[in-house]
Amino acid sequence: MPQVKKSSAEAEALGRSRGGFTTKLHALCDALGNPIRFLLTPGQRHDLSQAAHLLDGVETDAVLADRGYDANWLVAQIAELGAEVVIPPKRNRRVQRSYDANLYADRNKVERLFGRLKQYRRVATRYEKTASSYLGMVYVAGIMTLLA
Repeated sequence: MPQVKKSSAEAEALGRSRGGFTTKLHALCDALGNPIRFLLTPGQRHDLSQAAHLLDGVETDAVLADRGYDANWLVAQIAELGAEVVIPPKRNRRVQRSYDANLYADRNKVERLFGRLKQYRRVATRYEKTASSYLGMVYVAGIMTLLA
């Protein structure tokens, strides 16, 4: 990874995306929708770029993700963890992989986690100037969702 200036936009997890100048929040949650881990990246980064970091050191029976996470290397990493891969294959995949559609229905729990986090205005609008301060507020919001 190239060195980034301390005060650069990328160092503060800011970048251009369709929504403008944004930060992308990546989350990992358990089967109940409780937050486990959060990561920040600039807005233009793809979600798949952080999947390995989110799963690092996690013990689980199954990993649920949307179609954007369908990559051979990630499927292999999840299988190496001994977990079931519950990721629908992309439509352009030559060999369509099977997945448990019934279990995939539980993927909405991470979407509901984001909905609960965005109830906290500081998380939804990113008032904090630095990435570390913003991530701290995300963790505080995550703690508040666990206490509620």
